[in-house]
Amino acid sequence: MQLIAIKTRLIKPNSDLAETILDSISAQKLKIDNGDVLAVASKVVATVQNQVRKLSSVKPSKQARKLARTYALEPNFVEIVLQEADRVYGGVQKALLALKDDILTANAGVDHKNAPKGYAVAWPKEPYVTAEKLGKEISEATDKRVGVIIVDSRVTPLRVGTSGLALAVAGFEPVKDHRGETDLYGKPILITRHAVADDLASAAHLLMGESSEQTPFVLIKEAPIEPTDHVEPSSVVMPARQCLYTKYVLKGTAKERT
Repeated sequence: MQLIAIKTRLIKPNSDLAETILDSISAQKLKIDNGDVLAVASKVVATVQNQVRKLSSVKPSKQARKLARTYALEPNFVEIVLQEADRVYGGVQKALLALKDDILTANAGVDHKNAPKGYAVAWPKEPYVTAEKLGKEISEATDKRVGVIIVDSRVTPLRVGTSGLALAVAGFEPVKDHRGETDLYGKPILITRHAVADDLASAAHLLMGESSEQTPFVLIKEAPIEPTDHVEPSSVVMPARQCLYTKYVLKGTAKERT
């Protein structure tokens, strides 16, 4: 498998994302082949969709002010998090633990980083629809079948640092089910499913970086994927009652969307 970081110019709201990706790939004298996967930073997608929020444009609620004091955050930033989150469970200094679109994440995906001063960026709108549309546009322009991953960063319980998360996937199966197979010693595999899209997202995230690299795209070649015409978002989601972490840890909520 080969992963190639793609540099680009600074991307602004309302830019044509497919055109920007293709121009950037061409500028590096690369080409897209059948079966390639394009990893795209979620912040770029959100920026193109105008998901950039001016902090001074929101009025923090009483709850936002209370959470901001408790967790050393800006009240206006917390208010945006509350607007974006489905639930907020609590937090630590500088971060709230939130549920957003069935994903447990810091600050419901809202981030100051790589946003203009005084602004924050939320997650993309309809990420799976967006990924599928982007994949079709690139496939039509190149006459090649490609997959797409919208990549964000996440933290893992009790581990330091961020890794990649496949926020949305198009063009290939995001999870490989090994249940019913046997291991090296012939024993049946009972529960193992391989998060293929998350693994690819994390590999791409390593090349994208977390600061000023300006490489929001990664071209992935010869990835071990199974192509598909449509990905169901529910295929990557586990109910909270079945999750090793959430079943026992998440007992209360600071806020639940109505």
